[in-house]
Parts: sequence; C-alpha cells; structure tokens
Amino acid sequence: MTKEFPTPDDERRPAPPSGHRPTFGLRHSAALLFVSLSAFADAPRATLPPGQRTNGGQTLAAVSALKPLTLDCTARIESVLDRPICTATIVGADGYILTKASEVPELEKVRIRLADGRTTALREVHRDVKTDLVLAQAVGITGLRTVSFAASKALTLGQWLCSTADTGREPRIGIVSARRRSIPGAGAALGIRMDDNASKSAKGVRIIGIATDSPAEAAGLHEGDVLLKIAGEAVAQFRRVHELVNQRQPGEVIEVHYLRKDKEESCRVRLASRTKVLQNWEGEDFANGGISLRSDNFPEVLQHDIPLYPSDMGGPVATLEGKVVGINIARVDRVTTFALPMEAFWAETQKHIQADRHPPKAVLVE
Repeated sequence: MTKEFPTPDDERRPAPPSGHRPTFGLRHSAALLFVSLSAFADAPRATLPPGQRTNGGQTLAAVSALKPLTLDCTARIESVLDRPICTATIVGADGYILTKASEVPELEKVRIRLADGRTTALREVHRDVKTDLVLAQAVGITGLRTVSFAASKALTLGQWLCSTADTGREPRIGIVSARRRSIPGAGAALGIRMDDNASKSAKGVRIIGIATDSPAEAAGLHEGDVLLKIAGEAVAQFRRVHELVNQRQPGEVIEVHYLRKDKEESCRVRLASRTKVLQNWEGEDFANGGISLRSDNFPEVLQHDIPLYPSDMGGPVATLEGKVVGINIARVDRVTTFALPMEAFWAETQKHIQADRHPPKAVLVE
C-alpha cells in the first residue's frame, strides 16, 4: 500500500494554459521583502553613541581615578631615534624600573623617557630569564611616583582590568579572559626553512625560505644564503641549526655567519619564540598589531583581552578598584595578552633592589 503525503496547494492546481505567466513567485518575493523591511524597521536602535562603544571618553572617565596608580607610574623605553620599544613600570622612587627583558637585550643601546619628558640612560641591575623581566635603574633620577602592587589571587574570570596603552599614554580596559596558568615554552627560532644540502662552494646549510616579520628577516638574511656558523659553531646539517637555536631563549642575540654570492658575511639575530614564528607563517598574525618576541615559557600568567601592542609590554595592569596586580609580559595574538601576576616576581625583585641600594662593604684582606 502506497502512503500518500499531502502536497502544497500550488502543486495540486492544474497547469496554467499555454502563454500564461505565473505570478506566485512575484507575490511571494514581494511578501518576503515586505516582511524583511518590517523586521528591519522594528530592529532595536543602538543604545550608545559611537564614542561610547569602545574605550571612549565616558568609558575611560570611569577609570580616570586610576591614573596616579597606572599612567603616572610608567615610562617609555625607546631607541636613540625615539622609536618606542616597550613600557617600564616604576618600582622605586630613586629610578628603579621593571620592563620586558627580551625586548631590551642590550640596555646600553636604549634610553628611558619619563612622563615629564626627561630622558636618561639605564643601568642593568638584574635580568631574570624565567619571568622575562629585567630590573634596571634610570641614571640620576629621583622623586618618581612608584607603583603599589596588591595580591592577584582573588581575580575571577570576566573581571574588569585596566592597563596603559601607547607606551603609557592612555588607559584601556578589558577583562580577565582565561584562568591563570603556566605557559610552556616551545623554544626559540630564527624563522627560516633550510635545505640539508650544502652549496657547491662551501659547507653549510642553505636557507630556502624566510618567514615574514621573523628574526631572520629583521637581521637581513635572504633566501639562498648558506649558514656557516651559529653562535660560533660551524654547522653542516639543518638539525644542528635547530639544536643551537632552540637551546636559547627568545630575545637572545646570536652571531650568524653565512655565505652570500661566494662572499662570507655575518649578522646579529635577535631570536623569537617558535610559537610566534609559526603563527606568522600560518597567517595567524594577519591584521594584528604584532606579537611579542617572547610569548611563552612563563611560570604563571594572567590572561586578559585589553587591546595593547607589543610596545605596551612591561606596563602595569590593575583592577578597577585600583589594585595593581601584575605586569604585562607578552602580546600573544589579536585578542590575548599575558600578564605576570605580582606573586611571580615582586618578592624577589624587592630583594634585588635592597641589595643594589646597600651593597656589601669591601673587606680588607690582610
């Protein structure tokens, strides 16, 4: 027995006479258009003007009271050509600051610019590879406003935070976007693809590809160059290049000797996190403001979504109650920034400051 299913009324009607033009489609389309327009007319209107939908004036007015605790306690680390490199958090009235170590491997080649426009050199006190922080002192500077850290353990997912952008010139807000955790390291990278076959004129490893915005590209290496030495060691296999690079930290500077058109040359390359290089190669950094050179291998992080740039790393992050709970340490992707909670570095930092202020007296040896 065949079961019959009901069909739409239009399918039951007899076929129209020859030459007749059906009108169902037009009536149906007009009805749909009317419904669509009606729905659009009834759509809710925006409740906020454009200037208030992001970090606009009225939004930032809510955090203006935090200015003495954040903006006034920061400075800019810049090159001698005024290019901003990273942000410094002021932790001592006599010029002590904390900033992101991998962005300033050679402090003698940068300077600090304070909020009042003064610039001076920096003296390195202690560099901590584990946290990627460097403690330094602004030479000849006193009377600075210092940040006051508070415990971060009570932070909850979705809690509002405030930080500084444009290397300390304006406040921005966002939320805690993930649970605090450690971030394992994937090692360092040059950002090159290699051929294990040496050139005809010399032993070495040929470069067959270079990642965009990579350490290799920044150092001026080209596709077709033949690597001869990495950090003083001759290389003949691409695996050894990987080993020599991967055993170092992102941000470290290594000497690279290479052959280009039968001429031996050298350059200094500042390494980046392998995760950063892979993201660029896979297009993950497209349309982003950049990713920090070192974006992993941290003992513990607070993750938030405040819109920042790599040059904003090293600045403080605070709750809307005015408690500074950490320091921004890595811009990871379009929407992610890692901050070090104050528990990961502050107790040890205070010890280094105290020891630097009061070094042990020399003992006369008879």
